[in-house]
Amino acid sequence: MARKLTLEDLKPKKEIEEEQLEDLYDLIIPPGTPSYIIYDMVEEFDLEPVERKISVNIIECDQRELLVLRGKLEVVQAAEKFLYDELAAWVNDAD
Repeated sequence: MARKLTLEDLKPKKEIEEEQLEDLYDLIIPPGTPSYIIYDMVEEFDLEPVERKISVNIIECDQRELLVLRGKLEVVQAAEKFLYDELAAWVNDAD
């Protein structure tokens, strides 16, 4: 059974100063992504879950708090591939 992601899992583990963000990249998690996929990504790739205000254009441009996973470029790129593969498997399994 998949473990459910809790709010405690998403709280920043430490405060990050601006200089520390220099070599880090964010992977935006699409709203509606199953929590087990997010949890697997955090665990497998050791990424830091962070909330970020991002402009979202649906009908009007709104600022929303979205979940992003932060890490080094190579790790974020590997996690992005994993995310798309898992989402594709999840969508195809729903048929």
